[in-house]
Amino acid sequence: MNRALPVVRLRVPTDEDAVAWHRVFDDPDVMEFHGGKSAELSVYEELTARQRRHDAERGFCLWTMLDESDRVIGFTGAQPWPGDWGPVGEIEIGWRLGREYWGRGYVTAAARMTLERLRAVGLPTVVAMVDARNARSIAVTRRLGMSLAETFMTPVSRRQGHCYRLDLH
Repeated sequence: MNRALPVVRLRVPTDEDAVAWHRVFDDPDVMEFHGGKSAELSVYEELTARQRRHDAERGFCLWTMLDESDRVIGFTGAQPWPGDWGPVGEIEIGWRLGREYWGRGYVTAAARMTLERLRAVGLPTVVAMVDARNARSIAVTRRLGMSLAETFMTPVSRRQGHCYRLDLH
């Protein structure tokens, strides 16, 4: 059974969104596959600033995700893969959602919007890097039509990860 996806809106992150992301992601469940603990506000301040630059230079970024009431609930979008391992030089789609919004279809709806925006700027492919234990994100990659392209061991955490790929043409 296919349920209707929720209304979601994406915007280029603002300075204020750094504070909202810090608040929404301050949850061990949310951060389980992102180092396990909350990041400092300064991390989100730098991240939102970098995303504004990406949007201005590339036409895409990690956008702030807003629900039907315009509450900040997370982010989704794409950016160049930042690591010196894995899919170096490729564009990674990603998402992070506040715990209270899980299971409602927000990430799928927003990620589909992201794919349309990436197609519009002419990107040929996109990857998603997912911890092999992250069943929720793996399910999203499947809903987006992505295929497992590679399995790898992460250099810092030494955990198994998956690289999913999608041809955007």
